[in-house]
Amino acid sequence: METWLMIFSIVAAIALVLQGAMLIALFFEIRETNKKLNNFVGELQTRVGPILTRAQILLEDAQPRISNMIADASQIVYLARGQAQKMDRVLTDASDRLRGQLNHVDRILTGALEAVEDAGTQFRSKVWGPMHKASALLQGIKVGLDILRSRQRRGDHRGDDPREQTEEELFI
Repeated sequence: METWLMIFSIVAAIALVLQGAMLIALFFEIRETNKKLNNFVGELQTRVGPILTRAQILLEDAQPRISNMIADASQIVYLARGQAQKMDRVLTDASDRLRGQLNHVDRILTGALEAVEDAGTQFRSKVWGPMHKASALLQGIKVGLDILRSRQRRGDHRGDDPREQTEEELFI
């Protein structure tokens, strides 16, 4: 068992030496990587620094312009809103006036149409009715005269033409 203990101690000592060597190698590798990273960061700063400085200068220079543009845009929106409200008031007023005028025209036209209709009714009853009666009377007189003329032309031939007789009976 003592041999086992000795083998185990030797193996543990070798493992410790190997771990130490690995840690030392890892330390040197990290130190080398750290140097490379520091060099890269320094180089990046030298390249990006002027760009960032220029960008900052441009932003500082453009900031008042951007602020003015935003203020101008705000003013334009404010003025446009005011103009839209004025236009709305004008259009509302115009539409109200137009509606009133249309109502007035409607009343005038309705009155005129009622007057025309009333005049037509009166014309029919007072002028056309008597004219129709007079026309019927003249038509009757004309038929009567036509019958008398036809009798005179033919002589007094009653009863020869049954159609004349029926017309004559209808007239009397």
